[in-house]
Amino acid sequence: MDLYTITRQFADSWALLALFLVFLGVVFWAFRPGSRSVHDDISNIPFRHEDKPAPAEEA
Repeated sequence: MDLYTITRQFADSWALLALFLVFLGVVFWAFRPGSRSVHDDISNIPFRHEDKPAPAEEA
């Protein structure tokens, strides 16, 4: 068997499984319990300083 066939079989089986598990891990990390406050804080970043500019310490 040549190198192309070996890598192709690996990519079709184990690499696909590994990438799917990474995808599930990322989805679980984004929707994990207790992360709602972090996501709410991040989503409000554009609206933090609507009335006046940010102080020099935050910038």
